[in-house]
Amino acid sequence: MTVRVLVADDQEIVRTGLTMILNAQPGIKVIGEAANGHQAVELARRLRPDVCLLDIRMPGVDGIAATRELAGPGVADPIAVVVITTFDLDEHVYGALRAGARGFLLKEAGAELLGQAVRAAAAGDALIAPAVTARLLRTFARGGSAGPPRRPADPLTEREEEVLLAVAGGRTNGEIAADLYISLSTVKTHVANLMTKLGVRNRVEIAMWAYENGRR
Repeated sequence: MTVRVLVADDQEIVRTGLTMILNAQPGIKVIGEAANGHQAVELARRLRPDVCLLDIRMPGVDGIAATRELAGPGVADPIAVVVITTFDLDEHVYGALRAGARGFLLKEAGAELLGQAVRAAAAGDALIAPAVTARLLRTFARGGSAGPPRRPADPLTEREEEVLLAVAGGRTNGEIAADLYISLSTVKTHVANLMTKLGVRNRVEIAMWAYENGRR
């Protein structure tokens, strides 16, 4: 299946470059471009892409606000969002992940990692730039709500604990399957069970739970 992508960036040359990179990769097609967050939200709701690739810094409605409208808490039918930026500022990452983004990349990431992030988001995975994953997740955890650790609805199994740590370390489903010598479908089952037990919506929030509760 082809992953349909909407690209939003206020700089035309960047938009064009991202579109060319994505269209050159097998199984990915850019179906729309937006020059600002407001336009991105309108196009995304009309075109229903599999993934929105949003720049954080855009005039008017920025990438974080657009992410919240498309994938935030309370959105009945969320669209997968990957945010991309020039600077890995903590407040940007914190805001993007809280808003519901499934991925966070720097513009210097390169074509291969960009493609991986888009495919991961479309598949329900999450990919954050490897160079900044641990620091950003710790920063996110520090910015979370204070209070006692949140306990799972039901105790985690030993295997679920292993998958939890792997997700918190930024590993994709395929990588976890290879690391733990289990099938991809088994990994997906464990991830689904974790979301249910932890009361979270996606893989990024699984990682957040791990950091907030001292699992990393």
